[in-house]
Amino acid sequence: MTKISHKSEIFEKKYYLCGINKNYTMKTATIKTIEQSDKVGLYSICFNGNDLTEYEKFVQKFMNDATLNEDFRKIFRAINRIVANGALERYFRPEGRMKDNLAALSIDSKVLRLYCLRISDQILIVGNGGAKTTRTYEESEELSGYVMDLQKFDALLEQEQKNGNIKIEQNVITGIEGASFEL
Repeated sequence: MTKISHKSEIFEKKYYLCGINKNYTMKTATIKTIEQSDKVGLYSICFNGNDLTEYEKFVQKFMNDATLNEDFRKIFRAINRIVANGALERYFRPEGRMKDNLAALSIDSKVLRLYCLRISDQILIVGNGGAKTTRTYEESEELSGYVMDLQKFDALLEQEQKNGNIKIEQNVITGIEGASFEL
């Protein structure tokens, strides 16, 4: 039987209680432009050098899902409205903590969720999502993973803005293309 030191036990309990998997591996994130209109800059995140963005993974996962097709079409129409009109607050439901920009598209669906970082009316970073089969996203390992990734990226983005490495000007994020972030 292996003896666990007191410090190791506290470490494991602390991270378990915070919802952090102790086997978590560091992710590298980059950002890609999905769509650029006069009203909004629509971006998404890529992890660990993957060519597909998180939004593209979401689209591939649910585009042909017969049970969630109607919800998916509503989300897709909402994205098109956002490109045409901007990332207006009324399109989103706040999620996460008060201090972050995490939001879910506010559609009539009670099942399918798409998580985003609504930076402003003119900047939206679209993440991934899935079917919400639990009372809260925290109870779903998949959904809480998407949320945690976006929250970490949001904090890094804010820090890079404070450092002057990234600038948000109207519907464009400058300095982000080609930049890599360690989550």
